[in-house]
Amino acid sequence: MDLQLADKVIRVTGGAKGIGEGIVNVLAAEGAIPVVIGRKEADNQQVVDALEAAGKQAFQVVAELTRPADSEKAVNAGLTQFGRIDGLVNNAGVNITSKTADTGQGNTSAYAAANGGRNALTRKWAVELLKYGIRVNAVVVAECWTPLYERWIQSLPNPTDKLASITAHIPLENRMTTAEEIANTTAFLLSSRSSHTTGQLVYVDGGYVHLDRALANAD
Repeated sequence: MDLQLADKVIRVTGGAKGIGEGIVNVLAAEGAIPVVIGRKEADNQQVVDALEAAGKQAFQVVAELTRPADSEKAVNAGLTQFGRIDGLVNNAGVNITSKTADTGQGNTSAYAAANGGRNALTRKWAVELLKYGIRVNAVVVAECWTPLYERWIQSLPNPTDKLASITAHIPLENRMTTAEEIANTTAFLLSSRSSHTTGQLVYVDGGYVHLDRALANAD
């Protein structure tokens, strides 16, 4: 399916690593022009250089998004370069969200609460931006394999057993979600192919949140 994203300028916060990098790569493959926004210029530029070497267009902006002035800079730099914003992926901040808002998780109260806030903001913004024809959706992640996740697993006493115990509870195929799978859904939601979808929380989690994990894998 042609997602009709060719030449669309789409900002991706946290676009140099993990899920964000996966989103940037999928958008570029669809012909979009991703603007990689991140804290480290070297990391941002590495992604941009790889895309340009493959004949794709990309741009990068260094910004620490906890600082409002940097957020404004990120917006203005992209506008100066391209003159427009066709889409935004709040990967670092809001809109790529976590199942912890639904399920809870041990010792992560602030994280779970922050994700609940993300989900609420998604629907709030969807309402407020209707009059401008701007759609707002969120992609909910459960267990996604990224370099950061891998580092966490490897820091544990028995990483192989821990990973096996996690994937055993993911109903669909007993495996981790990939960054590319998150990115594919994100690209669809950014495209005109999802033109009547707004205010939605879309779960890309192998059924982790909503399926009975015990019965789904019963003999």
